[in-house]
Amino acid sequence: MPHSNEPNKLARALQVAGRVDAIEPFRVMEMVKAAAAMTRAGRDVISMSVGEPDFTAPDVVASAAMAAIQAGRTQYTESLGLPALREAISGWYAGHWGLDVDPRRIVITAGASAGLLLACAALVDEGDEVLMPDPCYPCNRHFVTSFGGKPVLVPSGPESRYQLTADHLERHWNERTRGVIVASPSNPTGTAMTAAQSEALLAGVRARGGFAIVDEIYQGLSYDRNEGERPTSALAFGDDIITVNSFSKYFSMTGWRLGWLVVPEALVPTVEKLAQNLFICAPTIAQHAALACFTPEAIGIFEGRRLEFQRRCDFLVPALRGLGFQVPVLPDGAFYVYADISGLAHPDAGDSTAFGMAVLKDAEVAIVPGDDFGFAAPKRHVRFSYAAKYERIEQAVERLAKLL
Repeated sequence: MPHSNEPNKLARALQVAGRVDAIEPFRVMEMVKAAAAMTRAGRDVISMSVGEPDFTAPDVVASAAMAAIQAGRTQYTESLGLPALREAISGWYAGHWGLDVDPRRIVITAGASAGLLLACAALVDEGDEVLMPDPCYPCNRHFVTSFGGKPVLVPSGPESRYQLTADHLERHWNERTRGVIVASPSNPTGTAMTAAQSEALLAGVRARGGFAIVDEIYQGLSYDRNEGERPTSALAFGDDIITVNSFSKYFSMTGWRLGWLVVPEALVPTVEKLAQNLFICAPTIAQHAALACFTPEAIGIFEGRRLEFQRRCDFLVPALRGLGFQVPVLPDGAFYVYADISGLAHPDAGDSTAFGMAVLKDAEVAIVPGDDFGFAAPKRHVRFSYAAKYERIEQAVERLAKLL
């Protein structure tokens, strides 16, 4: 018979680390679960919630994966990734973006999430503060928290394209600040920093001796909105910038869990040591498959998909504005619209969570409340993902029109 204090011992043994308390649930997944339950019950739910392309990897990429399996190329790779893949990514920066990025600075990771974890593990110490815009992708701040850092979210509205600026640094940088994490284009807003914004922000961080991590997973899905200014990478503004990228969005490989970092050359040994211990290597089959992403055939497919996302955006934003949603900045990348609901003639227009559930139950359209993305007026905002097919987006707008 167990001793009477056995339950207390078990409770102490399984006591969760204190840092976990600072990490909130990913609420978008609650909406996804509710939508899935309605779908199982036979209702026709249109998903505009999850940021996952409706496109999957092209046949040429799938064939490369199968060829790797059949040839037995499934064992561990170097922790930094296949040399051929690092070379291919370097070539993509040169050909697509006009940038000279040494392949030795490229680290292949198990998705962009693993890249951000490695970057934070390398740079964030206990008590360090890291500035981010508000709103921003929630997991980015939780990566900082996981290593004992403190994410500091700076309210960033339409006037700054929802991006962190050099002026924000002036007002919020202090002796505990270690660096910044920004995303361009951004989730949830779809807005990118202009070249002038990027240059000023990165120069400000550099002048203060801090690090800059730029999440560029939607960089490939940029829409050339600004006449005379072609989208580019933050790497254009210095070799001391750390960028994170992914095969999930532009390359349509979400479940393959493959991404990459570009880091200053001096940081490569540190990141390699961490990768060896935390991940061993990124998925080998996915790496071999990703080599096919850079063939002319595949790039042609990806560029066609990018233009299709732009077509969806150019339909959805005016349609939402016509229904009373406020979208003050036209998205110029990714596949999201961050919309203000406060002017809608709906009883839940003051509470994005209640409004999101009403839209799901009454219009059978799944969207995401603003609560996930920060603390600057989240109850006024919802996020639409236009990663759904064009025809389904049209149907969703019709349903919203009836609801409103």
